[in-house]
Amino acid sequence: MIAAPFLLYLGHSADALGIKTSRGLAAFRGEDCVGEFRHDDCPQTLGLPRMTMEEGVAAGARTLVLGIAGAGGKLPAELIADAQAALNAGLNVAAGLHERLRDQPALVALARERGLQLFDVRDPPRRLSVGKGTPRAGHRLLTVGTDCSVGKMYATLALTRALQARGVAADFRATGQTGILIAGAGVAVDAVVADFISGAIEQLAEARDDDGWDLIEGQGSLFHPSFAGVSLGLLHGAQPEALVLCHEPGRPHMRGIPGRALPGLGECLERNLEAARLTSPEVRAVGICLNTSGMEREPALRLCAATEDKLGLPCTDPVAFGVDAILDRLLCAAPSTLSTTASR
Repeated sequence: MIAAPFLLYLGHSADALGIKTSRGLAAFRGEDCVGEFRHDDCPQTLGLPRMTMEEGVAAGARTLVLGIAGAGGKLPAELIADAQAALNAGLNVAAGLHERLRDQPALVALARERGLQLFDVRDPPRRLSVGKGTPRAGHRLLTVGTDCSVGKMYATLALTRALQARGVAADFRATGQTGILIAGAGVAVDAVVADFISGAIEQLAEARDDDGWDLIEGQGSLFHPSFAGVSLGLLHGAQPEALVLCHEPGRPHMRGIPGRALPGLGECLERNLEAARLTSPEVRAVGICLNTSGMEREPALRLCAATEDKLGLPCTDPVAFGVDAILDRLLCAAPSTLSTTASR
């Protein structure tokens, strides 16, 4: 387990999406976050106290979380220098980038010298099996998206917590670096060898017979040329009973690909359902989650209502307006796991 409390790293980030890991920890594990570290040229903030490494240690922080995501998951020189400063101040360092902390000899040597730890969150599990698509018991919901970074993790966490509040057994299954840091466990699916993606998700959300739900965090988008392979493997491995589509209104193009438009919601939902039917023939859509964080409340409510009318599914912003309508749809038509299992 990564030692908390955390000092959250923003560094030099100018991109709000680039600090999504730090932002997610502040939102869902705020009680474990003492402050944020950012350089003078960083316009971003999480609303936490700005601290130096030494101030973070004095406030009780035990780990600096490098909660940023740059192109290709690289560890640039300035990030390595800041990690060294954290170690010198007495902080462990955690990162979820594709380039590993443990592959930086200077960081490894310094951590050993100071008796501290380096945590690489994006390590895939060992001894994975290829997916089989064999029917398995249990209720599973998967979030899917029109693009990357549209709110799939936020929606999945909101649905999980709302189910738990209703007294329903529910578990959040993390598939990305931020979700793993929040949950303390999971599979960084984009670090898994392609042949094993669906199998990794089968192992992450195994069969269950308690009538509870596994809510699986989606990644990427079937419509994103860079990441569609991960999204498809998730769909097949999750074997979902239900899908929730996530979208950020007003996004001008697919993330990182100027000129490539996002798909329409109806088209995106149908393609995801079609792909999911390979391993879950009875899969159904139960709702739409919009990330309206860039909108005023009344226009956001009107957009949710219009989307609901157009697609015939409950539509909400899970952070701003809750997810009760989606849960009502999800639970009213969900067959009992126990009876389904018994019929096999």
